[in-house]
Amino acid sequence: MANELPLGKHVAYSFTYDPSLLCPIPRQLGREAAGIAKQVASWLGEDIWNIYELSWLSESGRPEVAMAELRVPSSSPNLIESKSFKLYCNSFNMSRFVSGDTVRKTMEKDLSATAGARVEVVLIEPRDFAKVTINEPEGICLDEQTIDQVSFIPDPSILATGDDTTQQTFFSRLFRSCCPVTGQPDWATVTVSYEGKRIVPESLLRYLISYREHAGFHEACVENIFSDIMKQCRPAELTVTARFTRRGGIDINPIRSTGTGPWPNLRDPRQ
Repeated sequence: MANELPLGKHVAYSFTYDPSLLCPIPRQLGREAAGIAKQVASWLGEDIWNIYELSWLSESGRPEVAMAELRVPSSSPNLIESKSFKLYCNSFNMSRFVSGDTVRKTMEKDLSATAGARVEVVLIEPRDFAKVTINEPEGICLDEQTIDQVSFIPDPSILATGDDTTQQTFFSRLFRSCCPVTGQPDWATVTVSYEGKRIVPESLLRYLISYREHAGFHEACVENIFSDIMKQCRPAELTVTARFTRRGGIDINPIRSTGTGPWPNLRDPRQ
């Protein structure tokens, strides 16, 4: 599969609209490799993409710009390979469209076909840029915890719970994983909201830090975290969100949950 992807390869950029640039990756491949394929059926969630570099030409040839928000359901058969999506966005640059809404509908059609499920696209025009605000993470920050015996191999047995039950939200800015194709580091703020037996904060931080050398796509990392917490801590309710930093004008923010949403798109300070 990796040999078929543009990620990590030198490719020629196309600046005329070309939906064939989009590359799907079957979610089932990563889920089977992680041993979570059967569990995923009961999960809810989506992958929120923010696009900061989108431009096309009006009918008269004047350049237009916008930002975009994509929502890809986690139940879709495929995720969208990020570099192929960047190439696809660039292909709009020298192509003429009647309106921004035409661009939105075109993207919705192409991305839905690639993902195998309906992808929602919202364009944010320049007059609305100021509405895209930066938000501090919600909850209790884990990052000042004193920890030792740090491992850099993900291990769910690190997670520990107390006897009392509670409802809490934790977050950490220390999450790092690696792209499975290029080896480049991926950085994220991870938020864990749950209701159930109290999760020991130190154990959760040690667990999240253990991904530091792990090779995995953003979506797969969040699904592994969600699965491990569900199995090890057995919460009644759980939502895991990762806000990954921007690369190539795009940030990807997977959410997996036992609840139905809706899930807000709150831009992290590092995005």
